[in-house]
Amino acid sequence: MNVYRESITLKTQTRGTIEITEQIQQMVYCANIKTGLCHIFLAHTSASLILCENADPSVRQDLEAFVSQWIKDDAALFLHNEEGDDDMPAHLRTIFTQNSLTIPIEENKLILGTWQGIYLWEHRKQPQQRNLTITIF
Repeated sequence: MNVYRESITLKTQTRGTIEITEQIQQMVYCANIKTGLCHIFLAHTSASLILCENADPSVRQDLEAFVSQWIKDDAALFLHNEEGDDDMPAHLRTIFTQNSLTIPIEENKLILGTWQGIYLWEHRKQPQQRNLTITIF
């Protein structure tokens, strides 16, 4: 079985989403695996990976607005707040979402829906460095 693995580091500025679809697709192309799976793993507890609408950015803005109402930054509510009022809320956001995705590959391309994009979703307010491991097999 052919396996291709690559790691990338992304720098975030603040809360929000960063589309990584093209970067992942380029890795799939370079791996030259015609049919298989692409697994993306984010090695962090305060950021997520999501498949989301990629045509209208207001979808991701609405997602952030909804989650901000659902999981509020409130250091008084949580014991774990050493890194600020967004510390525990960032962990909760990750727990309720996901830190890995697996996407099928056909003809050396990710099989994604017409309006699907792959995003890193940063949950911290401060800039961060996020490490991803992409395994294609």
